Amino acid sequence: MAAKILIPTPLRPYTEERSVVEVEAASVGEALRELVRRYPALEKHLFTEDGTLRSFVNVYVGEEDMRSRQGEATPLAEDEVLTIVPSIAGGAEAGGSATVEVTLSREEILRYSRHLIMPEVGLEGQKRLKAASVLCVGAGGLGSPLGLYLAAAGVGRIGLVDFDRVDETNLQRQVLYGQSDVGRPKLEAARERLQDINPFVRVETYETRLTSENALEILRGYDVVVDGTDNFPTRYLVNDACVLLGKPNVYGSIFRFEGQASVFWAGRGPCYRCLYPEPPPPGLVPSCAEGGVLGVLPGIVGAIQATEAIKLVLGKEEPLIGRLLLFNALEMRFRELKLRRDPACPVCGDKPTIRELIDYEAFCGVGAEPASLSEDETPAVAPQELKARLEGGHKLVLIDVRSPQEWEICRIEGARLIPLRELPARMHELDSRDEIVFVCKQGIRSRQAVQLLRQAGFRRVRNLAGGLLAWAKEVDPSMPVY
Repeated sequence: MAAKILIPTPLRPYTEERSVVEVEAASVGEALRELVRRYPALEKHLFTEDGTLRSFVNVYVGEEDMRSRQGEATPLAEDEVLTIVPSIAGGAEAGGSATVEVTLSREEILRYSRHLIMPEVGLEGQKRLKAASVLCVGAGGLGSPLGLYLAAAGVGRIGLVDFDRVDETNLQRQVLYGQSDVGRPKLEAARERLQDINPFVRVETYETRLTSENALEILRGYDVVVDGTDNFPTRYLVNDACVLLGKPNVYGSIFRFEGQASVFWAGRGPCYRCLYPEPPPPGLVPSCAEGGVLGVLPGIVGAIQATEAIKLVLGKEEPLIGRLLLFNALEMRFRELKLRRDPACPVCGDKPTIRELIDYEAFCGVGAEPASLSEDETPAVAPQELKARLEGGHKLVLIDVRSPQEWEICRIEGARLIPLRELPARMHELDSRDEIVFVCKQGIRSRQAVQLLRQAGFRRVRNLAGGLLAWAKEVDPSMPVY
């Protein structure tokens, strides 16, 4: 049977940038294995070492999750469409808040007049919004449109959790901030902007990292929690805290041109762990800082999240519970997939084993790097030392493992480009007798390159510590940074 496999953006570097791959297969398992046979680099992303499908990857046949059917044995009809969906690097019960003692002033009635004449909102609905509280975890790409639209809509109390400062690289997509905010704490600038949009809302800020120690205390006082995070430990932390507290979790994630959105609410539908039981290994899924993101994409996904949060407060229509919304900006296409609660889920299942918050960095493999990635196993050279060696006439081979797009922005003179994803297939181009220094933006991908070559028998390999950001700061301030 002929089948089409839709390849998501994070995996397209391994399929020669193909978005659709056609295969001949009678079942899901046969289709995936034919895909891996054609593109071997995909294997570690889709399968474990023992050949089972990874738990942080979902495969849909049409709109149905194949795990809920016959797994990899699910038969395929002619021209069946398979969708690979990997995980990517966003008080009173919502909808039930009473409008007791809540009134609208003459100024508020004028401000919200376009809401008040809508039968789906009306005066009572606007009072619900004023009485409601929504917590935004993250005040970045997703948190910016979230905060703007929640404040404009008149949500009475908005909480913001973040501990970062505004950077120039934020301004391409984080529309809460302007040039004059660069260097300021994000929450300080965000509070001023939201209060300027709507002085009738209360903005509460938590300038701290969300942890297992403070999450329950912070989340407990809000009706709805909106996940605008960009890392897996915080995403699983938000999910588990919401399950334990019985809060709805409005989820969003973005990467390059693609986004995802859903509403996870234990008791009414699945949670995030039902979709992705485990996170991908550290470094396997690129972050937006490494892979990039279209500036308007967080605006679209964040606006969807804001819409879902407002709907939950109003108790109107059908929220994205049990549904995963996929958006592709390049194709300008939305797709919807069904989600089901996993009875074996460790946090929201029939016999939960997670009854309190855990160490999420350890769960996601962050902070405790394996010995293969330790400093001892990854020799490094400091920027000033590398500069001195180059100027001293030492024969060095500089290999830049960033993407071609990053290479066009800036580079060290004399370096050679071999993107990290191409390195295994192009290792034969390198001579183990040469002294090789690997370079990337921050020194993370280049460390992976060093480790890869050491496993292949190379010994004279080192990593530029701190990457090009450190080089620009310590050696060449004229180099553009991004």
